[in-house]
Amino acid sequence: MSMKEENWNVFTKPYDLRDRLFEFACVIVRLVQYLHTKDAVARSLSDQVLRAGNSAGANYEEADDGSSPADTRGKRRISLRELKEALFRLRVLRATGYLGPEHDPVIQETLELKRIMASLIRKTPPRAKRDGPARPNT
Repeated sequence: MSMKEENWNVFTKPYDLRDRLFEFACVIVRLVQYLHTKDAVARSLSDQVLRAGNSAGANYEEADDGSSPADTRGKRRISLRELKEALFRLRVLRATGYLGPEHDPVIQETLELKRIMASLIRKTPPRAKRDGPARPNT
């Protein structure tokens, strides 16, 4: 089966977000391999998709080991930015014909992951404010 004929609707959508982001990163690798069979524009955009798509999962993994709640939230926000970037580039590739309707499941999964990450960030309380009066500047 060639990459053109490959089934891109392979997402099992595991409940654990870590597993889902890992699965997404693996599909992105395969998609980039496909795009590297195209011209220089597709290769350039695909390299950016590869970095953003894999960075989203890596930053989410790092968020679990955050040194503080603020650090954890910050890394999750980076994951969200990376998903937004990947989604934008995938949409550009789709709109310009480098990706076809058979690749829509990849774009849809990116959109769903972006929404999940945004919801997770919204539900995470922001950094707690210090108790007590503010210190005067001296």
